[in-house]
Amino acid sequence: MAANPNDPPRHFYSLDEYFALEHAGDARYEYWDGDIVCMSGGSRAHGLISGNTFYRLRQKLEDSACLAFTADTAVKTPSLQPYRYPDVSAGCGDLRFENIRGVDALINPVLIVEALSPTTAQRDAVEKFTAYRAIPTFEEYLLVAQDAPRITHHWLQADGQWARDETSDLTATVTLSSVSCVLTAREIYEGVTFRNVS
Repeated sequence: MAANPNDPPRHFYSLDEYFALEHAGDARYEYWDGDIVCMSGGSRAHGLISGNTFYRLRQKLEDSACLAFTADTAVKTPSLQPYRYPDVSAGCGDLRFENIRGVDALINPVLIVEALSPTTAQRDAVEKFTAYRAIPTFEEYLLVAQDAPRITHHWLQADGQWARDETSDLTATVTLSSVSCVLTAREIYEGVTFRNVS
């Protein structure tokens, strides 16, 4: 799409400017090729979905070799520097981190979960998924809508191709083979109410 000549010129932020903002306070930001996007805040539904998913994963992985992380943990994205802040992530075995200018970023996640919002849904489904797929250990991606009970599950198959499944059934279960556990849609959506959904 061509730029509107009446729009003010877009400021291109350098990585130095980005890191200065990252270290200036408690808010989290992502760097997108010269743009800076604040990742803090969000709706009540977004917070519930992220919190529920992390809590249930943490419970179910308690006696396993895997560990779940909240949105405070950065994940290094080699093809989209420097890193992203997914809503939930998980890794197994020898968890490895890289300190990127003062931020400890997980470099070997196997599972990433994003709670979608109207402003991030397209980016999460396309650009972020592309960036996450460049992580060698990444095997599973869960996209959870907040405006309706809809969960999209992507997983890496043995042949190297990605498979996809989607459910809108609150009684459905999602098998997360990368961390060897099962989540139910009701666990993910606990406390979330939807308009026009019985």
